[in-house]
Amino acid sequence: MTNQEYQEAIDWLFVQMPNYQIDGQKAYKPGLQNITKLCEFFGNPQEKIKTIHIGGTNGKGSTSNMLASVLQEAGYKIGLYNSPHLIDFTERIKINGENCDKEFVYHFIQKLKNLPEEIRPSFFEFTTIMAFEFFYQNNVDFAIIEVGLGGRLDSTNIITSLVSAITNVQLDHQNILGETIEEIAREKAGIIKKNVPIISGDENVLVKKIISEKAKEVQTEFIDATLIETHLKSDLNGNYQQKNIRVVLALVDELQKLGLKISEKNIEGGLMNVHKNTNFIGRWFQFSEEPLVICDTAHNQAGLEMVFSQLNDIPKFKHIVLGFVNDKKIDEVLKILPENAVYYFVKPSINRGRNPLEYEDLLKITKINYKIFQDVNSGYLSAKQNVKRNEMIFIGGSNFVVGEFLEKNLQK
Repeated sequence: MTNQEYQEAIDWLFVQMPNYQIDGQKAYKPGLQNITKLCEFFGNPQEKIKTIHIGGTNGKGSTSNMLASVLQEAGYKIGLYNSPHLIDFTERIKINGENCDKEFVYHFIQKLKNLPEEIRPSFFEFTTIMAFEFFYQNNVDFAIIEVGLGGRLDSTNIITSLVSAITNVQLDHQNILGETIEEIAREKAGIIKKNVPIISGDENVLVKKIISEKAKEVQTEFIDATLIETHLKSDLNGNYQQKNIRVVLALVDELQKLGLKISEKNIEGGLMNVHKNTNFIGRWFQFSEEPLVICDTAHNQAGLEMVFSQLNDIPKFKHIVLGFVNDKKIDEVLKILPENAVYYFVKPSINRGRNPLEYEDLLKITKINYKIFQDVNSGYLSAKQNVKRNEMIFIGGSNFVVGEFLEKNLQK
């Protein structure tokens, strides 16, 4: 297999299957009927591996990577399934921080051609079964599976895990999951299963109530991670990581009850070596020091509020590169923009990428200092040209903005 053959296979995969990352809601296939048939076709590899299930609106990527790092420090072989990828498809499926083998991906994609007519998987369904099979073939000790979207009807919900967690519940994907926090919380609580302890990291009393009631209904233990007191830190920067650390500690505690040998040293080392152990990037990621360039994939209102709040705490003048997808409520984002900044609004280079010219009327009302660019890198290069000593650049607003920026600049 050549690199060209691999890329052609990946390109074909993106074209053949409805993909939420590119196409949005029309690609979403709710329900477990299709993934059930798909898993049966491949011999149900998800039943042959031990899994940990992590859902939530924000923080599930950070939480799953921190937990993977802790378990790796304890000597376990850990599979990790995250989405979306930022640069290369293989980032979605990792073992001990190493991306999935391209040869495996290429040959697995070829198996699509042998699928029965009645099974027409979405992109996410196919990548999910690919992850299960890769983890099974490589005999991982545990696989940490991140929910894709929602929970109850998400493809990953075919697993019965050792323990599950819901990091938090915020407004996001309302066109699919519901317009209120309560509706979204019920969707996310759909991952709760009998005799599988559920950990909640949300401080919202209403969310806790919904999750705990669901736990009681299915006869399993509810654990409130917000009650945990800790001073432990992580090399994943961002003030919001403290909440995710509590969820990780609660997960570790449950795994220790199941007999896993995880020491305090493993926990501390795992939290402080996430980048090294899992190669996780994108969350308050420092791209360079001079000038200071930070990027963050926060993209919903709650996530952006936390990131913008942290930006406001930095006394430097800021050059902020932002881009969004089509379903983003721009007017709400503009209300919380950091002060002491000049803005570079960009269009992510995907079908769902929103052209800033479409919302320029809203930008004019805010009276902020801004420029508009038709791609991410043009915005970044303009910011880089304008940034002065003791100023900084921030890049964000969407996974696709950060991914596009890193793809262009990380190797340079």
